[in-house]
Amino acid sequence: MRIATSMFLTDETITPVRLARELEERGFSGLYVPEHTHIPVERTSPYPLGGDLPPEYGRTLDPFVALAQAAAVTERLTLGTGITLVAQHDPIHLAKQVASLDHLSGGRFTFGVGYGWNREEAADHGVVWKTRRERVRRHFDVMRALWSAEPTAYEGEFGSVRASYAYPKPAGGAPRILFGGVAGPTVFRHITEVGDGWLPIAGGSLPEDLAALRSEWEAAGRDPEALHILPLVPRPGAEKLDRLADLGIREVVLQLPPAGADEVLRALDAYAEHL
Repeated sequence: MRIATSMFLTDETITPVRLARELEERGFSGLYVPEHTHIPVERTSPYPLGGDLPPEYGRTLDPFVALAQAAAVTERLTLGTGITLVAQHDPIHLAKQVASLDHLSGGRFTFGVGYGWNREEAADHGVVWKTRRERVRRHFDVMRALWSAEPTAYEGEFGSVRASYAYPKPAGGAPRILFGGVAGPTVFRHITEVGDGWLPIAGGSLPEDLAALRSEWEAAGRDPEALHILPLVPRPGAEKLDRLADLGIREVVLQLPPAGADEVLRALDAYAEHL
């Protein structure tokens, strides 16, 4: 099983350069970072995990800038967003960011995407909440038109683009695309239509959820061996990782604390026993 990590990189934590080097030297498989452009002070959206919203949510580095730094000082480490709030982006600009990072990293970028939970943040980007999931899905039509080998046009409700010259292209035509989000028909449909897999949070319902996703994946004619499942494991232990391996999981993402170098390196040393 490959062991990747996820962390809220902020202006107060270990730097992307230091963290990326330490991860690669220790043999970890990847680094995934989240995205929030801002957190409005006047907020009615509840924190999905309950309680007060941790301060790092309002301090996150731009994921593409942070991962570009990480790419520049590593050779093997997978670099991913966990997740990009696709509805809050202009899809033409986002397609360029994704293609550039994947090209410059030698095809090491994994595009983790999601729908978001913070209504106020999304509203400041002009996102209509009830249509955000469909907006995310259709943004992929725009991006794939720009990633196509030949100039390709697309016109839709949530974005359009003329047939255009758009380089660089992502390595292999598109990066690995993984959807985050709670199990359900919409996220599973989007995974089977435009994705390569799922970024769930490891929990008690995961076996049933995986069975449902795999059934839908195969019903759509997708190769069962091509489905990527990367669970986020907040509090890893050997028994939990063994259970995930029994489910056919080949890579997991362990959560690192949003902290300075000393605390993060202690966490990496503790996680290293699972490598």
